[in-house]
Amino acid sequence: MTRSAADTWLRGFSPRPDSAVQIVCLPHAGGSASFYLPFAEELSPVADVLAVQYPGRQDRRHEPCIDDLVTLADRAAEALAPRLDRPTILFGHSMGATLAFEVARRTPVAHLFASGRRAPSCWRDERVHQSDDRGLIAEMQVLNGTSSALFQNEKILRMVLPAVRADYRAAETYRYAEGPGITAPISVAVGDEDPLVTLDEARAWHRHTTGTTELHVLPGGHFFLEDHWPRVCNLVRDKVREVGSSSV
Repeated sequence: MTRSAADTWLRGFSPRPDSAVQIVCLPHAGGSASFYLPFAEELSPVADVLAVQYPGRQDRRHEPCIDDLVTLADRAAEALAPRLDRPTILFGHSMGATLAFEVARRTPVAHLFASGRRAPSCWRDERVHQSDDRGLIAEMQVLNGTSSALFQNEKILRMVLPAVRADYRAAETYRYAEGPGITAPISVAVGDEDPLVTLDEARAWHRHTTGTTELHVLPGGHFFLEDHWPRVCNLVRDKVREVGSSSV
């Protein structure tokens, strides 16, 4: 049986198809849908939580990676299109936040959560994707978003590096194209010690929507999420209730 684009790209860990609101999560560079498992478990009582699975990892590891963020946004939006039968909240972390914004430019969403990422118009000259494997691994270790056990398993590490490099290339070669922003409100969450996002860069998300923006600063570095899942989930839960009540 041929799988649909939605079946290929979207994963549900605690399916709630009867929920009035759905949340679609987009992983960070090198990340996979399973990163959002604790998120789905926490929020499943109030929403149907889905996570995007990029090509080149886990059960899609035999597919070629996509190293262009605009193309990745096109494909993700295409896969999501048949599922937009109810209000949708996008949640993206790091590269996933930029990707979520680009998806929101292509398809209507009710709210956007941008976690651990500067606004799309705030460019930095970053070239980690041009590093050799040792440089790429060093960057992963500095950001502390990868299990330390992975670095001890040479075989698995070599399996995941192509996807990590492709994602870094997608994120670092992305250039914001002037044009329509989005109308959905944006909630921004950032760690107060994140080396990749300043508070000014986080505040700059307001440039990209005609809706409201709000900024939440939490303790931690780039992967502050892993220490603050319950707190972040509370923020999302509040928005689910707002979106759900406004759609009635």
